[in-house]
Amino acid sequence: MILAGDIGGTKTVLSLFKKEAGGSLVCEREETYASADFQEFDELLAAFLPDGVALSAVCFGVAGPVLDQRCHPTNLPWILDAEDLKVKLNVAKVRILNDLEAMALGMLHLPEKDLLELNPNAQSHAGNIAVIAAGTGLGEAILYWDGVKYHPLATEGGHCDFAAQNTQQDLLLSYMRRKYNDHVSCERLISGIGFSHLYDFLREQQFAPECPAVPPVNALYNEGVDRNAIISRLGVNGEDALCAEAVRLFAELYGAEAGNLVLKSFAIGGVYIGGGIGPKIRPLLQNGVFMDAFKAKGRFTALLDKVPVKLSLNPKTPLLGALHYFDV
Repeated sequence: MILAGDIGGTKTVLSLFKKEAGGSLVCEREETYASADFQEFDELLAAFLPDGVALSAVCFGVAGPVLDQRCHPTNLPWILDAEDLKVKLNVAKVRILNDLEAMALGMLHLPEKDLLELNPNAQSHAGNIAVIAAGTGLGEAILYWDGVKYHPLATEGGHCDFAAQNTQQDLLLSYMRRKYNDHVSCERLISGIGFSHLYDFLREQQFAPECPAVPPVNALYNEGVDRNAIISRLGVNGEDALCAEAVRLFAELYGAEAGNLVLKSFAIGGVYIGGGIGPKIRPLLQNGVFMDAFKAKGRFTALLDKVPVKLSLNPKTPLLGALHYFDV
C-alpha cells in the first residue's frame, strides 16, 4: 500500500493506494479532514489508517518549508519528521515534500482534459517549467529539466517583495505598507486574503460605491463568513463594480507574478497554474487581463508571448504528486 497526503492549514487529504500487478494504482481509501481538528499529525494518522495496514511507501506534500526532511506546517502546530514516521509506520520509504513541490510533480501526471491553455500563442519547448498556485497562500515551485526528466524544486517565492508596475499599483503598495510596514509580499495580495485587501484599497480610493453584500472587515473572523469568497464571486459574476475591479486587479497581479517566476527560472517549458483560486476566477484568466500582465516584461515580452500557460482544473494535483514521487 502507498500512503499519500496533501497537508494544508485548512484541510488534509489522505489516500491509500494499492499497486496492481500490471502497475496500475487503485484507491482503497481516501478521506478529507479539517486540519485544525487535530492537535498532532499522529492523531490524524490514527484516525485514517486501518489497523494492521502494511505500507510500502509514504509521501506527503505539506504547506510549509521542509528542512532535512522535517516540516512544521506554516499554519499548524504539527511537526512532521520523516525519520520518526519511518519508525512509527514501519516503512523504509518516507518522503516529505513542500506542497508546491508535490503539486509540481502532480502536474506531470495530469491528463490534457484537466489542463486549460491560456496563451493562444503558446509554443512547446523542452525546458524548465514554473508552477504557481494562489490559494490560502501563494505557492511557487520549479520543475527543472535535465534533458531527460524533470526534478521538482521547492521555493518560498510567494513571500518575495511585491513590485508595483503602474500608477494604481503604486497607490496599492502605499496602502499595503500602512498595514505591513516591514514587508509587503506578493502573498499578501495574490492569495485568498488578497481579495479583501484589494477591495478595501479600492473602497478607500472611492473607485466605486461600497457593496452592501460584502461584510465588514471584522466578519473575516466570524465563523461561517468568507468575505474573500463573497468579493470574488460578486466580482467574477459582474454583480458589483467594486468587487469586479478587485478581481480584475487580482488577475493582473497574478499574471505579473507568474511572468516573474518564468523569467527567474527560465521556464521556457511553460507555467502551470494550480491552487483553488484559479478555477474560480477562470473568466478573468481567459479574458486577457492575466495574460497581458504575464507578457508585460519589456525587452522579454516576445519571449513570454510564446510560453505555454496552463490552468489546472484538478484540485488533487498535490496528492497525485505525492502518490507518484517514488516513481521518478
